[in-house]
Amino acid sequence: MPYLHLEHTFTLESGEQLDRLTIAYTTHGKLNARRDNVVWICHALTGNSNPIEWWPGLVGKGEIIDPQRHFIVCANMLGSCYGSTGPADYRPRSGQAYGLDFPLVTIRDMARLHQLLANHLEIDRIYLGLGGSMGGQQLLEWAVMAPTLFEYLCPLATNTHHSPWGVAFNEAQRMAMSADETLGTNAPDAGRKGLEAARAIAMLSYRHYRTYENSQSEDDTRKLDDYRASSYQRYQGKKLWERFDPTSYWVLSKAMDSHNLGRGRGSIAKALAGIKSKTLVIGIDTDFLFPVAEQSEIAQLIPNARFEVIPSDFGHDGFLTETKSISLLLRDFLRGTFNGRRPSPKLRKNAAFKHNLVVPGSEPF
Repeated sequence: MPYLHLEHTFTLESGEQLDRLTIAYTTHGKLNARRDNVVWICHALTGNSNPIEWWPGLVGKGEIIDPQRHFIVCANMLGSCYGSTGPADYRPRSGQAYGLDFPLVTIRDMARLHQLLANHLEIDRIYLGLGGSMGGQQLLEWAVMAPTLFEYLCPLATNTHHSPWGVAFNEAQRMAMSADETLGTNAPDAGRKGLEAARAIAMLSYRHYRTYENSQSEDDTRKLDDYRASSYQRYQGKKLWERFDPTSYWVLSKAMDSHNLGRGRGSIAKALAGIKSKTLVIGIDTDFLFPVAEQSEIAQLIPNARFEVIPSDFGHDGFLTETKSISLLLRDFLRGTFNGRRPSPKLRKNAAFKHNLVVPGSEPF
């Protein structure tokens, strides 16, 4: 994995500073002679910089995003534990890791890191930008900052600002983490129990009733304890602990809460109105955490946008699992089949009705 090391001060949106910066990133494929085949992928909360690993069926040889045709770039986000500067790094001159004292990072800070890496790679135009969930938040922030950089833009299962519902889920997870007194200490398993509980909470927002009904139901009517769904929650917590740092999880959940495209720009509508990219916005019909009304808002506010809703039994995680449907939509989009058509009012109302939600702009506030 290559790294970009920047030995100069990086001032965060909060006003705090990092004395040096490391960006871990992965590339696949080669930049062509016209330099017009760049696909930039922004990963989600606990993802890493290798989308071939976590987005099979969408990214890889023979897929719609193919390293044989595209130059694929993905950077590990600021605050993560997969190589970019984060809580496990040592403060200059102190010899101590930041831990929970790592400065507050925002989605806008992450987008600025993407731009620094693009400058380093001498990329001044991107064919397609792609990102789901927290990755979509970064992608939209970057597109607002650089409205002509992307030719095509595809945010999935994401939003213009993190909702009170989403913040509440994140806070519930941080409360579970805070109940673990080892969090932030030097114990070998510091924060483990808290992280496992936080992940179990998160799974309830990432998946859907049907996900559990289809995979965790049991035929034994005599059973009184130790249900399959219980062991599944414990398994998901353990699996995250084995690969992710609790302090990074804390920092990144705070960063997600900070997301608001309108901050300092007059309004969200003004921010998105400047994007020049042809845009395909994709929502998941069963998404409990980022409901489709949030993607409808994005499509309404970006001038050249199309909105599509994909059916899935996997809730929010459908943006990772429904790769066949996403690929078909992307293929038509990149071929120009959509021609930048606006989402129809009927589509918006139907998508909102499925969730008993009001589509932004369809009702007075």
